[in-house]
Amino acid sequence: MKLYTNITSAIEALDMSTIPESRKQLLQPLVDYMQEKVTLKRPIRLNFICTHNSRRSHLSQVWAQTLAAYYEIPLFTSYSGGTEATALFPMVATVLADTGFDVRQLSEGKNPVYSLKYGENELPVIGFSKTFDDPFNPKSDFAAVLTCNHADEHCPFIAGAAKRISITFEDPKAFDGTPLQKEKYAERSRQIMTELSYVFSKIRQHDNN
Repeated sequence: MKLYTNITSAIEALDMSTIPESRKQLLQPLVDYMQEKVTLKRPIRLNFICTHNSRRSHLSQVWAQTLAAYYEIPLFTSYSGGTEATALFPMVATVLADTGFDVRQLSEGKNPVYSLKYGENELPVIGFSKTFDDPFNPKSDFAAVLTCNHADEHCPFIAGAAKRISITFEDPKAFDGTPLQKEKYAERSRQIMTELSYVFSKIRQHDNN
């Protein structure tokens, strides 16, 4: 198996039957976008966008790349960005480490860079806060996936995006500085993992030869 054992176990323990029908309808445009790309054997690029690129967009990016490896979806790359750059919130890195990721902080400063690795032979996701149009991100032929209402409302146009998809999540930031902080971040990570796993599980690969 490509993934670290604890991550594989976490994915296999998911109960996708807990996803409400309303959420499945929200996820369907992403299923359709990815399925079309897979059927045509073309690259899939997803840019997960939230206001500060600090929490939900990073969790989405990391889980999407991880689940692409788990479900063996070819030609897949995930990215993330914000309407402004801040920093990857440390609790995001902590929750991912607790799930089984090899998390390493590669730099110091106000916006540190993290390596978030999900398998021994897999390239790590490079996590740091950036704007959605940062040179680190794709310029064309990608789907913009809006993970928070503020970004969805304040980004009416995203240059280069072939598709715009709104899949918003509640912000765990509301629990910062409270005894529930770590629990709520882990809860949001599990939700994102579960819902994106549902998306990836729906993709059918076709042999056109």
